[in-house]
Amino acid sequence: MKATASELLSKLPGRPSKKWPEGERFTRALAHGSMTVELYAPSADDPQTLHVRDELYFIHSGKGEITIGPQRYDCAAGDAFCVPAGVKHRFENFSRDFVAWVVFWGPIGGELSQQPAT
Repeated sequence: MKATASELLSKLPGRPSKKWPEGERFTRALAHGSMTVELYAPSADDPQTLHVRDELYFIHSGKGEITIGPQRYDCAAGDAFCVPAGVKHRFENFSRDFVAWVVFWGPIGGELSQQPAT
């Protein structure tokens, strides 16, 4: 399996929807088992909602800020972030060329939801 950012970016924006009236700003790149990889290129704002699986963000280009729960971080090309399932998060103040790879994996509720109680 292989995915190329330039090929995926040519598919964006995607179809308009209620959440994305100007067209979806993500496209699926790869999938295998519980893992999916998407390319995400928000435009004016980031209307994300909570996700039910754990996710990783790898910043491909541009810069901005990401809030993960109560924390705010600067982000730029080359940075990586982990967002556990169910944690509020959002990109803000990002540049026009901002693009991130997103990896979702694991069970609904996140991997920690599957840990035995101690």
